[in-house]
Amino acid sequence: MPAAPPTTVPSLPPFRGRIGSDANSGYHAVPHRYRLHLSLSCPHCLRIAITHSLLALDGVLPVVLLPAVPDEPDGGHSALRPLYEASAHRYPGPTAAPVLSDDWTGRIVSTHTPEILRDLARGFGGDGPGRPALYPRGAEAQIDAVERLCAHHIGRAAQHAGQAGTDATARRAALASLYRALGSLERRLATRDFVLGDEPTAADVRLWVTLVELDGVHRRHLDAAAVHRIADHPHVWAYARRLAAHPAFGPHLDLEGIARRHHAHCRGLEAAGEAVQILDWAVHVAEGTAARPAPAPPGDFTEPQYALHLPPSGSA
Repeated sequence: MPAAPPTTVPSLPPFRGRIGSDANSGYHAVPHRYRLHLSLSCPHCLRIAITHSLLALDGVLPVVLLPAVPDEPDGGHSALRPLYEASAHRYPGPTAAPVLSDDWTGRIVSTHTPEILRDLARGFGGDGPGRPALYPRGAEAQIDAVERLCAHHIGRAAQHAGQAGTDATARRAALASLYRALGSLERRLATRDFVLGDEPTAADVRLWVTLVELDGVHRRHLDAAAVHRIADHPHVWAYARRLAAHPAFGPHLDLEGIARRHHAHCRGLEAAGEAVQILDWAVHVAEGTAARPAPAPPGDFTEPQYALHLPPSGSA
């Protein structure tokens, strides 16, 4: 389903500076010092943008939006090249987003999405009004398990199903993994508004972006029967609709940009699922906007099939 990976670009480690994690690093959580560079068609960037809004960081950490489709052949953005070259002499790799940069030095702090997300929450999030605890104490293992579920049993499974071609056995196995993951989420979301309880956490940011990708990208390479079965999880998709109407989620959704980025890089064959959109995301985003007269600050998951155990909140 996805874009074919570049074949001539070396695999390079990400920049992994941390904000507030090392007193000697120089990267302290200082307002107005850092800047995020994001392309909202990229799922990693979309997660960071949602987190930035949930934490109400507009006033302390500006965001620079990049085009939906990278303008360099290796998937990089030419606008980021000065930052990359200032940060690594004769940098040979793609100048990709997301980037967290340091305005004081003109260099990159980090390109590593999981660490950027945690540093935003822990360095800048605080306990202010309307700011949820995205990484609540004791929930780290649960959040990591949701991350694995989304990455391996939803995203990767849908990708493998779309790439299976004439290999019916591989396609069935991938779809079975996907259906089991959605089924486990369906049971959990039948009894609560968010994955881990009554407030959004980093697990919800991860899951919602995964569902956007599932409907906006992966279904294009699946047959119609598979897409209908994916859609047959009413609690999962009701959850997706609710978050699309949330002021920290829906406004960042660039559906056209996601489609253009996908078509620009994808090498897979489209299938009948292309015509079976699960949600009308734009309508649900608009419904959320209409329900808000004025902008306001946002105020034991076990899947034995995968040996994924989300321990109860508060456990070690």
